Amino acid sequence: MITLTINGKATDVDVEPDTPLLWVLRDTVKLTGTKFGCGVAACGACTVHVDGEPVRSCSFAVSDAVGSNITTIEGLGEKLTKIQQAWIEEQVPQCGYCQSGMIMAATALLSENPSPTDEDIDDAMTNICRCGSYPRIRKAIHRAAS
Repeated sequence: MITLTINGKATDVDVEPDTPLLWVLRDTVKLTGTKFGCGVAACGACTVHVDGEPVRSCSFAVSDAVGSNITTIEGLGEKLTKIQQAWIEEQVPQCGYCQSGMIMAATALLSENPSPTDEDIDDAMTNICRCGSYPRIRKAIHRAAS
């Protein structure tokens, strides 16, 4: 049995230690906001925070998360965050598949750099959006920062 702290709550899971955190979150804990995209940590659809840092959960072993605070898109809060509100106001989502990972990456960026430049955003936002909504993502991040 492995005990994880997910969205502020201690959760026991009976999985192999090398199971990717993504599958524990989705299949065992039933938090399906985190998406599977590529399985090789390239696209970022599976981004969650581990101790406040964005990680690609598809390639992050659950055993590496023991003793850490894991935050998923569901754990950002009951009210919309500034970044979620900006996402809506700038009409960022198209298909929406990558959006939870994008929001988690943007949230981490703004927690470290509350006034990012375009270059800062480009450097931090390495997630892939197959719909190409990058200009709106940048606008939303700037909106949330202001």
